[in-house]
Amino acid sequence: MTDSQKAQTTSPAKSGARKTRQQNAEHGFTASKGLADRMQQVLVELLELQLQGKQAHWNVVGKNFRDTHLVLDEIIDAARGFSDTIAERMRALHATPDGRSDTVAETTTLPAFPAGEVSTTDTIDLLTERLEGTVATIREVHDPIDEEDPTSADLLHGIIETLEQYAWMVSAENRTPAKK
Repeated sequence: MTDSQKAQTTSPAKSGARKTRQQNAEHGFTASKGLADRMQQVLVELLELQLQGKQAHWNVVGKNFRDTHLVLDEIIDAARGFSDTIAERMRALHATPDGRSDTVAETTTLPAFPAGEVSTTDTIDLLTERLEGTVATIREVHDPIDEEDPTSADLLHGIIETLEQYAWMVSAENRTPAKK
């Protein structure tokens, strides 16, 4: 055994040696490739929702502009916060999140947001579709995530609840009362 190997296997307190990076490596639950891939799907959809929300925020025009503009800010902030939560959970599970723009563009399931100015009415419908699409992805991966890591699934519950509430509130802007 080399001196380097002895230093790595001997207790630092006994040997007086400093811990190596390997000895300082975190231990605990490690995500499988499937879990990491599913969490990555959620991350991508949240990042894309945030980007499309910003595109809508900058280009929305028409009646109820101010209210639409402000709710877009709320949704963008929520998506940004949720994406950070998911990425940090991935790191806690020793997975590597990938939020690069190329990765998001190549792997999102959300349809592209139109370029240019978009009416408030169309923005409401487009945003509702994207909120519901993001929720659909999260619901699709939820059960397999829950089987492997209930803690990560618990994070998804809060995200689903909030995004579904936004979808309901936003879509109500374009609805008319149901006939009795």
